[in-house]
Amino acid sequence: MTTAEHEKAADHGSGGTHAQDGESGTGGAAGGADGEGSGVGGGEGGTGGGAGAVAGGVPGARRRRGGGARRPWWKELPVLIGVALLLSLGIKTFGVQPFSIPSGSMENTLREDDRVLVDKFTPWFGWTPQRGQVVVFRDPGGWLPEEPRETDGALVHGVRTALGFVGLTAPPDERNLIKRVIAVAGDTVTCERGRPLRVNGAALDEPYLHPGATPCDDAPVGTVTVPAGHLWVMGDHRDDSRDSRAHVHGPGGGFVPVANVVGRAFAVAWPVSRWSPLPVPDTFTAPGAPRG
Repeated sequence: MTTAEHEKAADHGSGGTHAQDGESGTGGAAGGADGEGSGVGGGEGGTGGGAGAVAGGVPGARRRRGGGARRPWWKELPVLIGVALLLSLGIKTFGVQPFSIPSGSMENTLREDDRVLVDKFTPWFGWTPQRGQVVVFRDPGGWLPEEPRETDGALVHGVRTALGFVGLTAPPDERNLIKRVIAVAGDTVTCERGRPLRVNGAALDEPYLHPGATPCDDAPVGTVTVPAGHLWVMGDHRDDSRDSRAHVHGPGGGFVPVANVVGRAFAVAWPVSRWSPLPVPDTFTAPGAPRG
């Protein structure tokens, strides 16, 4: 083949290739109009190819579209703190809240400065306190002495209030007590000197009492009947507990409204060495236990 023939063949081949590329480029442009780059895969030229080249030429563009670089931890910290506070508030309000024991009135079951876990969840589903359970309840009125005015500054008070709001500490204005439920609505309680405590005529065996404490010797009240919607509560350290007996002559007759109950204390959580559940004693569930 002559040199001229070679050049003619080369020109013919180049033209064919350009025609094919042009069709591919046209398809790419149409595809780009319909689906933003679906036609880029065919050709090197054409509108679609050009768009692809521009996108590819911007440094870091692909990384940003794929999720981008990780945000600095300090930018995410406020979000994490907010989520943690919301979870804590939800758990404290509807689930489980820790309470600190302020006195020795429940010794030796509970000691001063113990932390107990209180179930605030089941009351939302109709739970009511039962005999033998340890419960936290709001002061019915006059059970707790008036506290002296706080000397803390506004900042300290605000911090304590905020921490109490999310359940990390007890709010400074929260006035709760913790006692054992002895009798529920309709029960008759007999508390006499020198005799065991009786509920509906059944004598209670009370191994949970503080060593040396007597059931009723320090404050006998005779026989009382618990009205509807109320409880009769007593401390396990009977000689050091201002419970229902101490308020029997007060406005509420010593009874605690069920509506005042915050929840049931079901475990000692702190200190770790004293971790233990708080079950209902056998004297309230065994044969011969109070009925009614």
